[in-house]
Amino acid sequence: MSTLSLRLPNSIHRHIKQIASSEGVSINQFISSAVSEKISAITTEDYLKQRAKKADRAAFRSILDKVPERTPLPGDEITPEKQ
Repeated sequence: MSTLSLRLPNSIHRHIKQIASSEGVSINQFISSAVSEKISAITTEDYLKQRAKKADRAAFRSILDKVPERTPLPGDEITPEKQ
């Protein structure tokens, strides 16, 4: 395990301290968890971007064309703001 010296504005440190306390974890554990979540979000976004580059729109359209026409379920209707 590594040690990291980190400078934070007092306001952020205060918020971290309050939240960690309310969650019942140490500040160290809270920060470690927060950094892990951010790493996960960034790596997932990068992964999805790479996968999207490999997409074949024609194949996707051919799959969608096989879906039978039917009335959408309530709440699934296409409205101008959903397009």
